[in-house]
Amino acid sequence: MFYNSTRSNQTKVSSAQAITQGISKEGGLFVPESLPQLDASVLQELVEKSYVERAEFILGKFLTDFTQEEICHCAQSAYNDTKFKTNQIAELSHLTENTYMLELWHGPTCAFKDMALQILPYLLTTSAKKVAKDKEIVILVATSGDTGKAALEGFKDVPGTRMLVFYPEDGVSAMQKRQMTTQEGNNVAVCAIKGNFDDAQTGVKKIFTDPAVVKKLADHNMMFSSANSINWGRLLPQIVYYVSTYCQLVKEQQIKMGETVNVVVPTGNFGNILAAYYAKKMGLPVGKLICASNANNVLTEFIQTGTYNRVRDFHTTISPSMDILISSNLERLLYDMCGKDDAKIAEWFKALNETGTYTVDSGVKAKLDEEFYAACCDDQETKATIKQIFDRYSYVCDTHTAVAVKAAMDYREKTGDQAKMIIASTASPYKFANSVLDAICGEVPEDDYAQLDKLYELSHLEIPKALAELKEKEIRFSSSITKEEMEDTVLQMLHLD
Repeated sequence: MFYNSTRSNQTKVSSAQAITQGISKEGGLFVPESLPQLDASVLQELVEKSYVERAEFILGKFLTDFTQEEICHCAQSAYNDTKFKTNQIAELSHLTENTYMLELWHGPTCAFKDMALQILPYLLTTSAKKVAKDKEIVILVATSGDTGKAALEGFKDVPGTRMLVFYPEDGVSAMQKRQMTTQEGNNVAVCAIKGNFDDAQTGVKKIFTDPAVVKKLADHNMMFSSANSINWGRLLPQIVYYVSTYCQLVKEQQIKMGETVNVVVPTGNFGNILAAYYAKKMGLPVGKLICASNANNVLTEFIQTGTYNRVRDFHTTISPSMDILISSNLERLLYDMCGKDDAKIAEWFKALNETGTYTVDSGVKAKLDEEFYAACCDDQETKATIKQIFDRYSYVCDTHTAVAVKAAMDYREKTGDQAKMIIASTASPYKFANSVLDAICGEVPEDDYAQLDKLYELSHLEIPKALAELKEKEIRFSSSITKEEMEDTVLQMLHLD
């Protein structure tokens, strides 16, 4: 299995190179040359296996330059009961007889990013030993909240790595901010920027591909890599939980092998829903992919019209991890849908960079219509959905998951499609307790930790230990900079200024 770049078909690298490098030199994203296929007999074999065994199987299909021992080490080190609070790793809750909540937040940072960022350090260090021996890996991360903490936790004190995280100063929840600024580890650093997530992400990509900065690192035996979902090593583990969830539903006799299910994903950077698309392309019986957005509805508009336009008002919402106007992983989807036409991808994304907009051709638009349904909702609708689900089912969902639930309800109402549905639940409601409480009862204590206690009184859902313990942790990182200062800050953090 080799990997091309979305902007250069001539680029051909191993999985170890793709994971270590993170992003291609010309700015494209690495994608597999082909997707392995999973027929019904293969899926049936996975039904009786554990999450770890399913992960080992899927990873092995893509990481052909890894030994089986290396793959097993990565999967078993990441997915175990010391890191995840459920034996299933990806837990399923049955909301109704045909709606399932795929709870991806039972890991150490209480968000779906743990599903990939607990294994990425093992994938990256294994890859680096193959293609970048003795080099120190510098991991730059832009985060809208959850990726930052999950990456920090995954990479803390991992030998041969350094982790630098940038987050929008006013674009994360209080709990997300405290998770990052109290992070332990001698190889990590965190910095706020005066701007939004797109500013942070654009700044990180610019630093990644700046020849002068790359050379300065190389002169000191360092190289950049990424823990954002632009890194194939972040995206690949997300394919695993869609395959595993389908097999689990078969095992629990909720569906029959071959039965088609729809998948709903609250979407920001497009990685989570792209993983579901790849799983479908591999043969998983998935019907419609439902893309759910908040008030920053750039993806909803794109899927409905075929025109991507980031030139619009940016909204700070109660679902901050989705407050994104430039969805990086969309590039991978379009590369696949336009027949791997790297020139066309380069043209569209050059236009996006220069003018803020591009329009796909009719062939790609037809494929979007076939595969995807898109819906969006504002904060008031999000809160109303949280309350509705709590009152009706005694189920508490966070502000991002509620956006997906609302999109699922809209889809069923507008299409009449009653196929069974998997809704990706991406964060513990305790990470956004103030907004969840406001939605359910309108009573929100001022103190963040009193909010956790109040939500527990209402829901009896166990408070995650990792969040409860934050109260006693010391704030380690308090810097705030402009986006123009990001490059200098990286060099200062690495003592290369």
